[in-house]
Amino acid sequence: MKKYTYPTVLTIAGTDPSGGAGIQADLKTFAALGCYGMSVVTALVAQNTCGVRAIHSVPPEFVREQLLAVLEDIRPNAIKIGMVHSVGLVDVIVDILAAYPDIPVVFDPVMIATSGHRLIEEDTVAAIVEKLFPLSAVITPNMDEASFLTGIPVKGIDDMQEAAAMIMQMKPKSLLLKGGHLQSEKLTSMLVNAAGLIQEYHSDKIDTKNMHGSGCTLSSAIASYLAIGDTIRDAVAKAQEYVHGAIFNAADVVIGKGNGPLNHSYNPQKMIKNEMV
Repeated sequence: MKKYTYPTVLTIAGTDPSGGAGIQADLKTFAALGCYGMSVVTALVAQNTCGVRAIHSVPPEFVREQLLAVLEDIRPNAIKIGMVHSVGLVDVIVDILAAYPDIPVVFDPVMIATSGHRLIEEDTVAAIVEKLFPLSAVITPNMDEASFLTGIPVKGIDDMQEAAAMIMQMKPKSLLLKGGHLQSEKLTSMLVNAAGLIQEYHSDKIDTKNMHGSGCTLSSAIASYLAIGDTIRDAVAKAQEYVHGAIFNAADVVIGKGNGPLNHSYNPQKMIKNEMV
C-alpha cells in the first residue's frame, strides 16, 4: 500500500489568546493552505484586538525541549519564526536550527506592537541581527520595524528602497519589506536579495480596521508555500494574494472591540498528501 506525508510547517512564536495573531494565526494559516502545522511557544502573550497587555517569557531551556521534541520526530519542510524577545531565546533557536541548514526559515521580526510599543530590548535586537538574520531564507519586517532597524524614517517608496539596502547589509538571504502602512491607495511591498530588487508586489488598500495578525499570517503563508515546494518569489506572491483575500473577506466582520482578525478560512485547501518515495 502506498504511503503519504503532508507538507509540514513549524512555527516558533508567541501566543494570542484572542486567536487572531501569533501561533493561533500561524496554525490557522498552515491548515487553510493544506499544510500540517506544529508549534513551539516562546512567550505567553496577554493580548486581544485592542493591544498587548503583558508578556510572560517561556524559559529558553523549555523552548529547547519543545524544539527537540518536534524536530526529533517530525521534520518540518519549512519554519516560521515570530516573537523572539530575549537573547537566551535567540541563542537556543540558532543553536538548534544550525543543525538543519536545508530547512527554509521565514523570520517575521516582531519588534513593534501596533500601538507603537517596543516589544524587545536593544541587546535582543543586536542578537537577532547577528544570529537570526543570516539563518533566514527571508525576513518580513513592516515599515515601522524597518525604521526601527535602520534608524531612518520609512514613510514612502523611496524610504523603503533605502531601508531595504541597509537591512540587506545585515546579511539575511532575502528581505520582504512590507508596505502595508503606506498612505496611498496602492500598496507596494519589495522582495530583495543581496543582488538587489527581485520583485515588487502591488495590491489595492482595503478599507478596514481588521488587520490584527496580518504580519503573522503573511509570514506563515510564505512558509507554507515554501513547504509545498515553491520558490521564494512564488511563495511570496501567493502569500500576498492569500493575505489580501483574508483581509478582504474579513473587512465587514466585527470580532472584538479593536482591530479585528483576518478571515483565514475564506478559501480553505484540503490537506496536501505527497506520496512517499
